[in-house]
Amino acid sequence: MRFSYGRGTAALMFLLTVSHPGWAATSCAGLKAFTAPGYAVRIERAAEVAAGPMPRAPNAPAGGPQRMLPAHCRVDGLIDERTGRNGKPYAIGFSLALPTAWNGRFFFQGGGGLNGVVNPPYGAQYAGDSSALAAGFAVISTDSGHKGSGFDASFFADQEAALNFLYQAVAKVTVVGKQLVEKRYGKAAHHSYFVGCSTGGREAMMMSQRFPRYFDGIVAGAPATRTGYSNLSLRSVTTALSRIAPRDAAGKPQTRLALSDGDRSLVVKGLLAACDALDGAADGLVFATRDCRFDPKVLQCPGSKTDSCLSAQQVEAVQTAMAGPKASDGYQVYPGYYYDTGIVASQGLPGLLVGPIIPEGPAIGVTQDVDAEAERAHDARSMAGDTNAWTNLSSFWGHGGRFILFHGVSDPWFSARETVQYYERLAQDNAEVPLDEWSRLFLVPGMGHCAGGEHTLDRFNMVEAIVNWVEEKRPPARVVATGQTMPNESRPLCPYPAYAHYSGTGDTKNADNYSCSN
Repeated sequence: MRFSYGRGTAALMFLLTVSHPGWAATSCAGLKAFTAPGYAVRIERAAEVAAGPMPRAPNAPAGGPQRMLPAHCRVDGLIDERTGRNGKPYAIGFSLALPTAWNGRFFFQGGGGLNGVVNPPYGAQYAGDSSALAAGFAVISTDSGHKGSGFDASFFADQEAALNFLYQAVAKVTVVGKQLVEKRYGKAAHHSYFVGCSTGGREAMMMSQRFPRYFDGIVAGAPATRTGYSNLSLRSVTTALSRIAPRDAAGKPQTRLALSDGDRSLVVKGLLAACDALDGAADGLVFATRDCRFDPKVLQCPGSKTDSCLSAQQVEAVQTAMAGPKASDGYQVYPGYYYDTGIVASQGLPGLLVGPIIPEGPAIGVTQDVDAEAERAHDARSMAGDTNAWTNLSSFWGHGGRFILFHGVSDPWFSARETVQYYERLAQDNAEVPLDEWSRLFLVPGMGHCAGGEHTLDRFNMVEAIVNWVEEKRPPARVVATGQTMPNESRPLCPYPAYAHYSGTGDTKNADNYSCSN
């Protein structure tokens, strides 16, 4: 990953990197004594780390390039330690990696799920085959103010812990992290970036909305903008499939048997027949997402059910599941889903038409009353932490901020339609400046939630794209994507509503032979 500067930015960069009065560069070990005015900070560890290979994440797929990490100073600390509700201890944990060869930039690595764990601050996501740390960024991460694993939501019982998770912790860690960077190097970062997906995508959007001057460039992937409503939508999908599913001995619907593997294959074949070639290349990827007009009714059996068609009940179930939940008056409570190849994925996070994507429980299960459940979804937690409604980003783009969104079209957890609708409202509500001058959205066909898919190109470098846009004034006209499931292939991801069009000549597996147009 390479970054460069245009000549026009040199004077500005000099002004932005002037040392803090009285601050000189500090040794790594010296950061153990760091304090921040207005914050209760305790540094637990400050130690040099030698260059070496980056450890693979526990659940990372085998294969792929071996990423290397540079020599860096690793700082682990706590902010605002306290005893909370029911005597439970709380603090905002964070980790900061300060590379020896610093490129002058600050990088916040977004979280995931309900957080609760401080992930290693490498900035490895959406940085191509490298990482933000390897490129010289100072990288920070946080647990957002509580300890827990998986989707343990018990911390919501404590007011401050809940508010920290929803929006406060990232802001606090940003302020403290930037001061640590300045203390270490003797000068402030000249530019700051936030990159995250899912919960990290929601955090990214939150920073653009509530703290618009903290970051120069923000990348939000598959943002978890309305979790209560997306869970309601997943329940509605389960309900639609369960209605026609066979029952076990106890009478419980076997949701994943509502459609057989053959039935799901029919859906994808019908989808590809209708939409695959709209981009000029029949390659198993639907890039013309907005123009795709597939209707599963074309697969309906004229008579009795056979292996070559769907029953009328199955067609109705698929249509209902993909349409998203509606209230009794017809109001669309949550957007439906795009028809895409990954809706039948069985590996990794299951596709929408495979059945419940996570084990049934209080958050998933079956929808009983959409009206009542929609009312419950709009609770205090969602009002404080959801990011779907706020579109006034005038202060963010007003100071030169740049904002990239991306979303897997086959994401079963959060609908890509939700992100598209938000992006379109950004254009309406910030109309005095053309949207593509400061924000762009990229849709990734076949990709599930944040990454993965059985046939997709889910490896791309959004970090380089946002840096070049912010510092070189070069907006991303395309971002080339590759993927482990499609070796030796590449395609361009295009800024919505444009999509990749095959030129008609050359290798259809090479991004060079595609252009971006509507």
